[in-house]
Amino acid sequence: MTGDSDLVAQIEADYTQADLSPADRAMLDYAVKLTKTPHEMVENDVIALRDSGFDDRAILDIAQVTAYYAYVNRIADGLGVRLEDYWEQGLEDYE
Repeated sequence: MTGDSDLVAQIEADYTQADLSPADRAMLDYAVKLTKTPHEMVENDVIALRDSGFDDRAILDIAQVTAYYAYVNRIADGLGVRLEDYWEQGLEDYE
C-alpha cells in the first residue's frame, strides 16, 4: 500500500527505527501500547495523538482497528485456526 518496500522492511524489522513522520510514529506507539499493555492506557495517550494532528474520529478509528485486529487474532489463536498457505509462504509469491 505504501509503494515503498524499504519503508515496509524498516517497519517490519523495528518500526521505532523506521523513517516515519511524527504522526505515524505516534499512531504506531499508541497501537503497540494498546495491544501489549491495554491496562496502562491513559488520557495522555489520546492527547499525544491529538497533539500529532489526529482528530477524535481518526483516534477512534486507530483504537478500533487496533482492538479489532487483536480480537480477531486472539479468537483465531484460541480456536487453533491455521493461517492460509500464502501467509506461511510469504505474500510476494502471490503478488
